Amino acid sequence: MTLFDGYADFSDHSVQLDAGLLSPVRAGTPVEAAVCDRAWLGAMLEAEAALARAQARLGVVPKAAAETITAVAGGGELDLRAVALAARETANPVVALVRALTEAVAAQDPVAAEYVHRGSTSQDVFDTGAMLVARRALALIRADLGRTAEALGVLAARHRDTAMPGRTLVLHAVPTTFGLKAAGWRELVLAADRRLALVHDEGLPVSLGGAAGTLSGYLEFAHVDHPGDPDPEGYPVRLAAAFAEETGLAQPRLPWHTLRAPMADLAAATAFTTGALGKFAVDVQVLARTEIGEVAEPGPVGRGGSSAMPHKRNPVLAAMIRSAALQVPAFASVLTQSLLAEDERSGGGWQSEWLPLRECLRLAGGAAHTAAELAEGLTVHADRMAANLDLTRGAMVSERLAARLAPLLGKAAAKRLLTQASERAAATGRPLGDVLADAPELDGQIAPTDLAALCDPRTYTGAAATLVDRALRAEP
Repeated sequence: MTLFDGYADFSDHSVQLDAGLLSPVRAGTPVEAAVCDRAWLGAMLEAEAALARAQARLGVVPKAAAETITAVAGGGELDLRAVALAARETANPVVALVRALTEAVAAQDPVAAEYVHRGSTSQDVFDTGAMLVARRALALIRADLGRTAEALGVLAARHRDTAMPGRTLVLHAVPTTFGLKAAGWRELVLAADRRLALVHDEGLPVSLGGAAGTLSGYLEFAHVDHPGDPDPEGYPVRLAAAFAEETGLAQPRLPWHTLRAPMADLAAATAFTTGALGKFAVDVQVLARTEIGEVAEPGPVGRGGSSAMPHKRNPVLAAMIRSAALQVPAFASVLTQSLLAEDERSGGGWQSEWLPLRECLRLAGGAAHTAAELAEGLTVHADRMAANLDLTRGAMVSERLAARLAPLLGKAAAKRLLTQASERAAATGRPLGDVLADAPELDGQIAPTDLAALCDPRTYTGAAATLVDRALRAEP
């Protein structure tokens, strides 16, 4: 049973304090609604209801009480702003939430109200709610990563043999293919999805520890409410299992109030994801430069417009993705530091996680959604790639020529000839092949037609096509 449907309409904010004005990469994307304040409130209420149902399954809460708690929790009637403001008095929103939920349940059934938050503690509810929010966000992110990978796979196959300049240290190096570049982007996206899948499927546990990680409150109420339990020592394990089943989350081996591996895992996975998407974005930015012009972003008329320069159409999708990739590692570092939580409950360290977690999720989600649009609509200008191959007039294949001329002249002599010929070609503007054809060292050593063929950069893409095929054959 899920209560998420009761909080599906997140657009009706009584007080909209964060409309995404300063974060366009996630504004209006699906993940934004999934991690907003109302979604978080709904997830914590869902945790409260799931806990009551789990306790009812074990006979320590009346079934009717659990049903009433579930119905009220799913009603979406709590005052979000009031809960938020009250959190200032307790340093977390759960105390106010429990008070409001108890009052709402009591209005329908005073007996059922006695079983709200039975034996629980704020961190159990908040952390379980956080895992529910994260699970929904990760599902959205992974769906968009799937779209991105599929689109990049199409580009890789379509441009398997489309030669373009390879660039190292910002300069032309040797030729590559756009298909190999797209296959590389896709490889990173698939790697990100694998990491998210591991966290989504195994690393999002319910939180069940009680006041100090011993489940003492749960046990004590179980003794009071169900004194005939034949296996009191096994009760904590059974309760955790039932709670996990009710929420759909994983069952932890131990309470994790100060064992913050789930937060660190989310930090690492979202940072990797935005980094992978950021690599795609920065490459698009480079290739879209006016003087390069090898790709162009998709978009309706007006997208990417400048407030001052009417002629411009900026690559704004790539800019937004890159902005997320630059921010998430900083937020992720806060979550990673949460591993240093002291004692059995952390004061301040726990609270410091909440906003960075949301930012990691919604920035990663916004980047993934934007990347899918970019990949699906990217325009490839193969003619510009071909033209750019000719900018160095054959110098891009000097590596190939060195390998072919070494057996004829010796390695050192071949390198010396190519260095001098490259400098002469650059100074005179002549093609490297023409300069080499005049070199006396090559007289009678190689036919001019063979030399011209060796100087064609389109025929020197190495194993690019084979690598693309190999990458596309691999399982996602």
